[in-house]
Parts: sequence; C-alpha cells; structure tokens
Amino acid sequence: MKLKLLAGFALAAVAAGATFALGTAEPAIAGHYLESRTCDIYTGPCFANGEMGKVGREAILVWKVAEGAHEGVVLDGLSVIAVLRTTDTMGDVNYDDYDGKAVLVVDESATDAQREALATLAKAKAGALIDEVIDIVAAPIDAKLGTCDGSGCATVSAGDLIEVKTRCFGEKDHVCGNERTFYPPLTEVIGAYPAYTEVAAYRGEKLDLTWESTEARSTFLATFAQ
Repeated sequence: MKLKLLAGFALAAVAAGATFALGTAEPAIAGHYLESRTCDIYTGPCFANGEMGKVGREAILVWKVAEGAHEGVVLDGLSVIAVLRTTDTMGDVNYDDYDGKAVLVVDESATDAQREALATLAKAKAGALIDEVIDIVAAPIDAKLGTCDGSGCATVSAGDLIEVKTRCFGEKDHVCGNERTFYPPLTEVIGAYPAYTEVAAYRGEKLDLTWESTEARSTFLATFAQ
C-alpha cells in the first residue's frame, strides 16, 4: 500500500471515529464508496416519516477500489456496483428483513478472476441487504468518486445501465430548516457525508423495475477499508 493512500484513509477514519488508524495493520483493501437511494437520506423527520414504507426500496451502491485485494485477488482501480430492490424502505430501524434482490455490475476491464472477486466483495459488503443475486453483468464502469475534496460532486456510469451524478448542497436545498442525516449508510464505511442527487438511474431489465431519481437529497459519499 502507498503511504499517501493509507494516511488519507487513516485520517478519514479518525474523523469518523473508526477503529483503525496509522500504526495498526494495513487494510487489505480500501477505496471510495457511493450510495444513492430512492428516498431522501438528508431530511427532516416530517419528510422522512411521509416517505417511510412507500419509497426508498431501491438503491445503487458503488465500491471503487483504490488499492488492495479481496480473497487474494488484486483489484486495484476496479469498481463494482450493486443495484438493490427490497420489500421495504432500506434503513428503517424498525424493519430489518428486506428480502433484497440485486443485480451486480462488475468492471468490464476486469479478468474473470477479478470479476468473481468483485462480486463476492459486493455481496460481503452488502450483507443481509442481498437475499438473492438475480444477475451479474459486466459493463464499462466509470466512477469518479472522492475527486472533489469533500465538496459532494461525483459521477458514475455503467454502460446504458446506470447513471449517477451528485453535487454539494446549496442554501436552496434546505427546505424545512430541520434537516439532518436521517438514515445512516447501508454498509460499513468511513467518513460518510450526504450529497445532493442530480440524477440516479437504473435502466436495466433484470429487477423488473427501472427508476430515475432527480433533484433529491439521497446520496452518501464515503470511503471504505477492511
């Protein structure tokens, strides 16, 4: 691992109260993370209560590996996406049986061994959110995450299947004046912060559902390491 990369993730861990820091064992794998849902995650309780049980049943989770290996396979620079569809609003603390179905999108530039490792990484990270993997698809993934020094801008594309674009929050994005990060991230991450979703779309066929969310407060950006 490069010292610069490790130092950056260690500083993020300190800021987020994570358990590892410089001087401890190097993480086996580390990178950047995006999570976009079909409900607001940065919102006031009145808005969240109105959405709960009705929306937020879909999500796009993106892991872009900076450096490291999973199950002995080096994944430097590769990405994997889990597109989730569940039976209820994800993140609801009163509900934890989501019966989630997922389509996994692995980096087209990866080898067969790397594609398999990317898929198992996504399943391990998503945990109980994924009850069944419907399909694993290879696509050209372009994920620009963590490139704006915490300002909130990110872009993700995966062929014609997935499009995500975010920006930082502005004054006009605070509607009720009582907003907060209502939901935590769905997976274990470091230093998560909310971003404004300009568009988040899934246009595949395997989940029997497509969606396009625009102008929402529904995305997390973060880093991950293990």
